[in-house]
Amino acid sequence: MPACRRLAALLLTGTMVFGGLDAGAQEARSDQIDVQILSTTDLHMNVMDYDYYADKPDPGVGLVRVASLIRKARAEKPNTLLVDAGDLIQGTPMGDYVARVQGLGPGKFQPIIAALNALGYDAAVMGNHEFNFGLDYAVAAEKEAKYPVLAGNVNRVEDGQPLFPAGVILDRDFTDGTGAKHTVRVGVVGVLTPQIVLWDKDKLEGKVTTSDIVEVAAKTARDLKAQGADVVVAVIHSGLSAAPHQKMAENAGVAVAAIPEVDAVVTGHAHRVFPAADYANLPDADIPHGLIHGKPVVMAGFFGDHLGVIDLILSADPKAHGGKGGWTVAAGHAETRPVLTRVNGKATPLVEPDAAVAAIAKDAHQATLDYVRQPVGKSTGRIETYFSFIADQPALDIVSDAQLQYVAKALAGGPYANLPILSAAAPFKAGGQPGADYFTDVAAGQISLRNVADLYLYPNIVAAVKVTGAQVRDWLEMGARVFNRIDPAKKEPQMLVNRAVPSFNFDVIDGVTWRVDVTQPPRFGGDGKLAPGDNHRIVDLRYNGQPVKDEDEFIVVTNNYRANGGGNFPGLDGKNVVYSGTETIQEIIADYLRAAGTLMPATNHSWGFVPVTAPVTVLYDTNAKAAALLTQYPNLSDVGPGDPGLELFRVDLSPTALAGQVLGK
Repeated sequence: MPACRRLAALLLTGTMVFGGLDAGAQEARSDQIDVQILSTTDLHMNVMDYDYYADKPDPGVGLVRVASLIRKARAEKPNTLLVDAGDLIQGTPMGDYVARVQGLGPGKFQPIIAALNALGYDAAVMGNHEFNFGLDYAVAAEKEAKYPVLAGNVNRVEDGQPLFPAGVILDRDFTDGTGAKHTVRVGVVGVLTPQIVLWDKDKLEGKVTTSDIVEVAAKTARDLKAQGADVVVAVIHSGLSAAPHQKMAENAGVAVAAIPEVDAVVTGHAHRVFPAADYANLPDADIPHGLIHGKPVVMAGFFGDHLGVIDLILSADPKAHGGKGGWTVAAGHAETRPVLTRVNGKATPLVEPDAAVAAIAKDAHQATLDYVRQPVGKSTGRIETYFSFIADQPALDIVSDAQLQYVAKALAGGPYANLPILSAAAPFKAGGQPGADYFTDVAAGQISLRNVADLYLYPNIVAAVKVTGAQVRDWLEMGARVFNRIDPAKKEPQMLVNRAVPSFNFDVIDGVTWRVDVTQPPRFGGDGKLAPGDNHRIVDLRYNGQPVKDEDEFIVVTNNYRANGGGNFPGLDGKNVVYSGTETIQEIIADYLRAAGTLMPATNHSWGFVPVTAPVTVLYDTNAKAAALLTQYPNLSDVGPGDPGLELFRVDLSPTALAGQVLGK
């Protein structure tokens, strides 16, 4: 009987209680085993509970915190597995330090891998950010693992074989309700987002290829069951999407849950939590019990802010494995456990840091602090991203100017030297799903390497593409998806920003000016395809004060991720790249600041809004600290507190309020 039908039967007969799986009712039974699958995902090198950008402790993140939850969960139940769903070795200055400064080799080690070893992880899948520092580094780091590392849909070009296995069977001695031990064979499938060959094309081209998540997961799950696995758990670095699955999709968790041979799914990549109410639109989802297609599914947030927990009840099945006997999943549910809770904006840690994990990372932590505290320049003013969706910001213009200067020198004297050069940058930390504190805020005074990393989070490589005026317009249209459509006829308050769209996809292109008409629907969907209707949000696009024509040609400086198709921006697929650098944009910004000595933050005033003539009420939420900057934005007024840690501002888009808005330097 399929797992979902068994589950329905148990529910109808009342023998199963969801929410806690009522394991106590099974204690006297020798034919049932209660198994708990614990998971982390998207730790992004947050070993310590520390914010290196702000240079202060952060009790809401870190493997040191979630490790305490792991130990607590293990103490509660005897039968546990512990897995990680990827994106381990990149994401904080510690990751940058270990990869670029310390390196790996004799006498050196990857601290987060060492911590997972110490915690006794049973398996892990690679994530897309594992490849940000290059293939050789990724492989070297993962080979330090004492647990199986999986990456079944990433194949080496040289021999066509998987970079790491697609699956593994773990033989585990689990205890039933009477205390007797039984060997249970747990199969683990490991696959990840296939887009790595686009996002890190400069590092992976000619070395690896990728395959569809669902195809590889389905074949691997069948093979594991054929090899004697009692239970198959898919651990995937991929998120959850309500859209029907398409081959090579980035977020395939729902489709993986539908694979008959898969009994449970551990997901990641999306930096979100499942089960959660905001996933109620998923097909065949049971949010209270953490089920999709009748299978328990979990996503444990990011940076170590949650522990994922899947509870399974296994029943002895004498007919399993061709009559040889075994175990099948009778029921299950999923939940997450946070390391911190917030009530009325006040954070209360729920666990203390784990001393053993902290000891492993102690030396790397101190070395990282010494590294990021190195000065690179000075600033005469504050650099922040609180109002990134209201007006152009110095924080972005610093990045754009640094990129543009670097590439202009590289292209000088070449075939593209006479084309206008533009530069694109996005606010990586601008609130949204990561939380109310997820903003860049650099005080006036000394600028250190930690501030550079705060301005530019990722180890992206500088790149440049040749585009037409029409493509520049579409590039900006794709970025303008971040705005909700403002209905001129609506009397109720309307939020300006769609926080479901990642802020790193709001590219501001320096060198041209334009206005955004938020009364129009988005021109593109998240997949980069045209939305229904001939919608245009970008108007009055100009270069040097003159209207940009569709046939005009430009060079746009960006990063390797965007140039190779990251974010599904139309016209950007790696085919029109005219320059690929070797330095990271973080390094370029640091050199730019060193050369400047003392920086005077200023904005290029690249964009603004088209006035809305109707009397609408438009609201914008950002960190409460932004209230101190209100005098810089005459069309904003403070409404009061919003969600915890956030302040609401009214945005006046009337012709009168925007009359004095002048674009361009």
